[in-house]
Amino acid sequence: MNAFSNTAAVAPNIPYATDERGLISPAAEPRKIGTRRLALGRTIPFGALIGPALLLVIWSIGSIAGLIDPRTLPAPWSVVGTAIDLIAEEKLQHHLMTSAWRAAQGLVLGVLIGTVLALISGLSRLGEAIIDGPVQIKRAILTLALIPLLMLWFGIGEGMKVTAIALAVLIPIYIQTHSSLRSIDSRYVELAQTLRMGYGEFIREVILPGALPGFFLGLRFAVTYAWLSLVVVEQVNATSGIGYMIDLARNYGQTDIIIVGLVVYALLGLASNGIVRFFQERSLSWRRTLAD
Repeated sequence: MNAFSNTAAVAPNIPYATDERGLISPAAEPRKIGTRRLALGRTIPFGALIGPALLLVIWSIGSIAGLIDPRTLPAPWSVVGTAIDLIAEEKLQHHLMTSAWRAAQGLVLGVLIGTVLALISGLSRLGEAIIDGPVQIKRAILTLALIPLLMLWFGIGEGMKVTAIALAVLIPIYIQTHSSLRSIDSRYVELAQTLRMGYGEFIREVILPGALPGFFLGLRFAVTYAWLSLVVVEQVNATSGIGYMIDLARNYGQTDIIIVGLVVYALLGLASNGIVRFFQERSLSWRRTLAD
């Protein structure tokens, strides 16, 4: 019999404080457990849009009231008009497709390299000794600081841009996946040994499910880092792309085009993060968390 059962057996024998009428005093009444839900509560419909909508309202009010200089920050309707013009001229679509292709190449390459390195380092002491140190060094160095070196190695073409994005992406993938691998409960390993699992079955049934939460968390950071890196590399000898469009607009003082480019980057980041979260929820439907 454990401590919980001993407590349950003794608790009914404890007398409660009573008044002169023999009734239990309210202060001495046993507290009701479980009447208050400690979870986060119900999901707010379209909750992710509340913050951006509030910013848009403040921006619009400031523009109407004349509190915001249109030369510094054009009104929302001016930005929308500029975006419509760019779409009509097919300039925005062209730059968007170029940027999306660069980001996709860097993201895929970085995810593959980061995952492989995390598996080798997370499942082998020797692999960790060889791989973890250089990755931690790269983690401490911003990708922006490596661009001059990458330009010397790969030139100023597409190879340098894709490599820079991949280097930024592999860090969160490696860190989160490696951490999840090392956080797998050792009892699962003992259970796999008891069941006489082969190494391949052990990887498939224990390691991969245990690493998925960290992998998806790293992937959400990775897609953000991909777009952030793209902003920088597209301003280095680029002739197309959203970053090139923004840099060109800066030279001519076209603030409205700069805002359009920033909004496109934000929408791309939100959309890619939403896609990752969709697959994360489907792949980890077996988990019960505070948000459920």
